[in-house]
Amino acid sequence: MNKPLRRVAVFCGLLVLALLVRVNWVQYVKADELAKDPNNRRVLIDRYAHKRGDIIVDGKAITGSKESKSGDFKFQRTYKDGPMWAPVTGFTSQRMGSNQIESIEDDILTGTDDRLFFDRTLSMFTGDKKQGGHVVTTLNGAAQRAAFEGLGSRKGAVAAIDPQTGAILALASTPSYDPSKVAGNTDEDVKNWQKYEKDPDKPTTNRALRETYPPGSTFKVVTAAAALEHGLYDEADEKTDSPLPWRLPLSTKNLVNDGNHPCENATLRVALQWSCNTVFGKIGADLGNDKMLETAEKFGFNEQQFVPVRSNASVFSKDMDGAQTALSSIGQFNTAATPLQMAMVTAAIANDGSLMQPYMIDRLTDPNLDVLEKTSPEEMSRPLSPENAQKVQEMMETVVEEGTGKNAQLPGVTVGGKTGTAQHGVDNSEKPYAWFISYAKTADNGSPVAVAVVVEDDNANREDISGGGLAAPIAKDVMKAVLESRK
Repeated sequence: MNKPLRRVAVFCGLLVLALLVRVNWVQYVKADELAKDPNNRRVLIDRYAHKRGDIIVDGKAITGSKESKSGDFKFQRTYKDGPMWAPVTGFTSQRMGSNQIESIEDDILTGTDDRLFFDRTLSMFTGDKKQGGHVVTTLNGAAQRAAFEGLGSRKGAVAAIDPQTGAILALASTPSYDPSKVAGNTDEDVKNWQKYEKDPDKPTTNRALRETYPPGSTFKVVTAAAALEHGLYDEADEKTDSPLPWRLPLSTKNLVNDGNHPCENATLRVALQWSCNTVFGKIGADLGNDKMLETAEKFGFNEQQFVPVRSNASVFSKDMDGAQTALSSIGQFNTAATPLQMAMVTAAIANDGSLMQPYMIDRLTDPNLDVLEKTSPEEMSRPLSPENAQKVQEMMETVVEEGTGKNAQLPGVTVGGKTGTAQHGVDNSEKPYAWFISYAKTADNGSPVAVAVVVEDDNANREDISGGGLAAPIAKDVMKAVLESRK
């Protein structure tokens, strides 16, 4: 072979080699990345070529699938009671993607998870249509409905937890949106999403997980726990060193109480019963920032939670002076909490000091409901000893029996709670937030539910806004729903 032909042959051989390398690189090395590329049209067509697996509550699907109206995507997602369940499910849309459980467990729901390989392979031989797996939640349908309907047209959120396991029983947020209206690939779906996004009431925000509010007086249960855990006081009925008036450290201002209540040198029980700012503010100042911070962080503050949907970190600040620590210890200044966080605080107290890791997914299954993965309850921390937790329980039960939380009373059930009316806006210029945290317990089953409720009611008269008036009745209905479902 002459020299020119030899060069052409070598060059062609190199081209063939390069082509083989490229093909193998695409098929094997880049295959997974390309399969997950949102711009890969073939992947999207395959994603919507079959019915999606379901999200399940109380053994029943709260999601479904229907044939698409247009385009080359065969099926689109549907939702039952979409606005009520949106804070749990999130959405999956042919145009806007997906979020929350729909996104986190997408591989299971679409059937592409490696654990469903056998089902996919079997369907190739049997001719059966490809199916997605299912996500079985811990949610209690009756409790969720009680929370959603209780909030009604007002802005707010509810989180309810099983203190003994950490299982989330309710997660409601209002105003909400209907994920079915954004599930397709039409211009109408896009317009609906844009309308939701531009709404000043933020219906797509999951207030139970993503909104942090000043917790107001509900935070006083954390301060009471800190006082007992750090040995500042030993008993619920021990008188505190709480003079009236009491001046904030390094300040010319006195901390004041709401109403004419017996707050001077009050016991912890009486102070919680009547929500004495002076008592709990001084406790925070006496303990100091470091000890208050230690207790708050044991309850979960300053740390994001994944349930598996991400919840914003609640805040208790570091490096505060005495006055700032005092104000933070009554739930003001920089202190901020999600409803989930305050439900966790309540659950830890109700569970004798053991805080269980909150979770919302009980198990993942294949299309035939055979279990692929199951969540096991796991202790997250111990914010306070069993003895001290029981002392705080006694105080919270006094709040419901004789104090500001009477609207949460349930016949034949022991209920502990704490009201809160948190300042909102510069110098409390806007209408305050109404809070209520509570737990219910029975003689034979301990405490099966802890609840946190926050209400933003722009239409209420300012003087009518209170945790006991607006939030406690909602918490009562949620607790009642859980208790009745377990009979």
